[in-house]
Amino acid sequence: TYYTKFVCQYWRHYFPDLLSYTRMLKLLQATLPALCSYLKQRFDKPTGIAFIDSTSLKVCHNMRIPRHQVFAGKAKRGKGTMGWFYGFKLHLIMNDEGGLLAVKVTAGNVDDRQPVLD
Repeated sequence: TYYTKFVCQYWRHYFPDLLSYTRMLKLLQATLPALCSYLKQRFDKPTGIAFIDSTSLKVCHNMRIPRHQVFAGKAKRGKGTMGWFYGFKLHLIMNDEGGLLAVKVTAGNVDDRQPVLD
């Protein structure tokens, strides 16, 4: 992309070990299990009161949906408080002390109440 070319051309001395995009995707796949394991270790114990909320994880602007290929077939159109988006939803359950109890990522078109049953 334009930004990658710009960084490589003018700011290379600030980023001497800059990876290519495809290499970065491969490394992300390798680190995802470790990241999930760490997140599970950070979960807290239920205290009897839980709060549930979700937020959108937009993967591209709405005008670019037809050209988007990275999450094609996985990301969906959804509607949040800020309007329509294309991507995923991050659902969190927290206790009254702010401790994380559960996390789930779903497609953008999933109803906010559905992951509660899981």
